[in-house]
Amino acid sequence: GENLHQIATNGKATNIVWHKSSVGKVHRQEVLQQKGCVIWITGLSGSGKSTLACALCQALYSRGKLAYILDGDNVRHGLNRDLSFKAEDRAENIRRIGEVAKLFADAGIICIASVISPYRKDRDACRSLLPEGDFIEVFMNVPLQICEARDPKGLYKLARAGKINGV
Repeated sequence: GENLHQIATNGKATNIVWHKSSVGKVHRQEVLQQKGCVIWITGLSGSGKSTLACALCQALYSRGKLAYILDGDNVRHGLNRDLSFKAEDRAENIRRIGEVAKLFADAGIICIASVISPYRKDRDACRSLLPEGDFIEVFMNVPLQICEARDPKGLYKLARAGKINGV
């Protein structure tokens, strides 16, 4: 017979069994009349990632499609509030967002992740969690001087003044 239980060692936990449900991704997509996927929007601070994510979500909603935005800043208020801005925590921030985005896509939802994610390695790790073609990467190709002129969070001003550590 087919073995439905996979015993795994994952991170710090051992003896974890994956329970397979009789209602799968295809069933959820039939209910929602859409295909779940991840649209990963990356770019500099002030490049318009969140603005684009909101406009895209609204456009999808107006077409009867269910989308959910995972905004990098918003996620740091809850799921990732234990993470700093040190290199290893930044990588963990992206990893967790990728894992959550995968769950949304598996639920049949169009997940729009709006995240500063400068390292290809981190984005590729998120892409590898999903079936081929279900991870759509969007790079906000906005010149640094425009992002710095917008400076919505005052980060560029702080950086120029040497007041941001560990960046």
